[in-house]
Amino acid sequence: MRLAIINDWRLGVVDPVAGTVVDVHDALPWRHDPDPFGAGWWLRLCRELPHLRNAIGRAAAAGPPVPLDEVALRPPVLNPGKVIACACNYAGHVTEMRDRVMPERTAGAGRWLLDFDVFLKAPSSVCGPRDTVVLPATTPGGEEAPVHHEAELTVVIGTGGRDIPPERAMSHVLGYLIGLDMTVRASGDRSRRKSHDTFTPLGPWLTTADEVPDPHDIEIELRVGSEVRQKVNTAALLTRVDRIVNYASTCMRLEPGDVIMTGAPPGVGPVEDGDVLDVSMTGLGRMHVPVRAATHP
Repeated sequence: MRLAIINDWRLGVVDPVAGTVVDVHDALPWRHDPDPFGAGWWLRLCRELPHLRNAIGRAAAAGPPVPLDEVALRPPVLNPGKVIACACNYAGHVTEMRDRVMPERTAGAGRWLLDFDVFLKAPSSVCGPRDTVVLPATTPGGEEAPVHHEAELTVVIGTGGRDIPPERAMSHVLGYLIGLDMTVRASGDRSRRKSHDTFTPLGPWLTTADEVPDPHDIEIELRVGSEVRQKVNTAALLTRVDRIVNYASTCMRLEPGDVIMTGAPPGVGPVEDGDVLDVSMTGLGRMHVPVRAATHP
């Protein structure tokens, strides 16, 4: 099942082959709240989808399909309590960070930057698959620094928990989507450099875990214009999804609707005003994300 959030923050089921979506929101047993900041229905759905799947499926089969081009396609997550990101989870990215991207910061005492770990991005950085990444004019420290793209397989948590064992971790995953972890390549804390507004485009919809045969066999490709920048299979993940969920849950309690970005593949690079990021992942869809410079007041 492909779940989208459409129009005034309603639930839709997508048929990616037909290129259509059916509004199924009235199949949910809760009052619709059109205010995205108060719409707790999404977090309840993440937790309770197994009990609602049949009703949603019937509504999808009975409702009128609408072309995807005719709806507002929102971020396919709503009010995540946490956006957790993984650092250094592909060997090729570790190498490029050490040798090409930021050798001066990852040498000597900075070698810890090349170790796998998790960190937090601001949930307010989340935007949708048709939204525009806005490049900040400067960093808070006044630096002018490039912004890099990082295309990442992204996980959405269904059932939360603390200290989730690896052997049960995959049962806590609601589904998967495409994520872009936009990053200012400058000095300072990762969380700050990755939390600017629009720095977490997600989409185009959420594919439930039962529709993904193996999250460790997904082809990721990101192009800027005709240039292929990132191309990798998630088989190359150093820390797999079950271990990521396990590790993150030992640091912080995972809650329904939490988002986990699994790490940047090699090939990260700068984006500029006017670029369009074309990113696709096997079975998860495709996003075309434009980039523009900030407008000065």
